Amino acid sequence: MVFTSVDDVSARLAEAGYLASPAVATAVFLADRLGKPLLVEGPAGVGKTELAKAVAQVAGARLVRLQCYEGIDESRALYEWNHAKQLLRISAGRNETWDETRTDIFGEEFLLPRPLLTAIRGDDPKVLLIDETDKADVEVEGLLLEVLGDFQVTVPELGTITATRRPFVVLTSNATRELSEALRRRCLFLHIGFPDAELERRIVRLRVPGIDTALGESVVRVVGALRAMDLRKAPSVAETVDWARTLLALGADTLDETVVRDSLGVILKHQDDVLKAAAKLDLDAV
Repeated sequence: MVFTSVDDVSARLAEAGYLASPAVATAVFLADRLGKPLLVEGPAGVGKTELAKAVAQVAGARLVRLQCYEGIDESRALYEWNHAKQLLRISAGRNETWDETRTDIFGEEFLLPRPLLTAIRGDDPKVLLIDETDKADVEVEGLLLEVLGDFQVTVPELGTITATRRPFVVLTSNATRELSEALRRRCLFLHIGFPDAELERRIVRLRVPGIDTALGESVVRVVGALRAMDLRKAPSVAETVDWARTLLALGADTLDETVVRDSLGVILKHQDDVLKAAAKLDLDAV
């Protein structure tokens, strides 16, 4: 176990630059104490991936990351065989029988572990980050069930490899598709939404230490007003921090219409959102 209490989680993550809400700190503590994977859902940019990185940092653990995408398969998630090396071995043993060669080429020397297998092998502490799980095909979830349920991987040629030290597992999802109930049952669940204004101000002060307090507060208020609009993509925490850094780089000490108009592309990623914000945003009312 890495953490002794919920307060310990909050304090140590803060030292790593991650300000966790009580709900986040509680979920991390329980995942650590119960040895359960943590499924984290929420909009892009709210700190789901950063949470796994922060846990790895404070735990002194190696971060093993499986980046999911459409079309990812077993050979990219679990393992594959080094076919080129196997062919060389077969060529070198031309006078051997097939049974002799087969026993050799399906050994550890020829195995290429991918993130899931890497995470459960060895005795060193690891954090396994399965990032953007919802982007993978449904079939990939079947690969995850054995790993997340029993922390083991079956390699037909070698047998079942079981973890001697379980990794801390974080799965992230932007909820672009519904994950299976079988996968959800194996995990603790945490939803990270947009933070309240006070927490977001603290995040801005931490991530952009050179920003003026008043300007930082103005940034958070304007971002909050933008989120209240009907936009295609509301600005997330990552955009708030990027905007604060942009204003600092521009030497701005206040938010006026010119500065906001010229820098809206930092926080809004669609032209119709930019046009809507430019037309409706009233800085005097924020």
